[in-house]
Amino acid sequence: MISCEKAADICTRAQYNEATSMEKLKLRFHIIFCKICAEYTKQNKKLTSLCNKARLRSLSEKEKAKMRETIRKLG
Repeated sequence: MISCEKAADICTRAQYNEATSMEKLKLRFHIIFCKICAEYTKQNKKLTSLCNKARLRSLSEKEKAKMRETIRKLG
């Protein structure tokens, strides 16, 4: 069985569709026996869902550069 640390890592990567099918299977098996990780996974899924509904996005590199320049001028 995988450790809780490994389970948390897989859970996070699964959130971004970066976990393999085997890793997801290992995570599912782990959370059957570990209620703490099961709760963590549940909360992580909820957070992902809320972020998706909010349609959050990151600043583009151009936007970041413009912000840095504005801050530099003000400071």
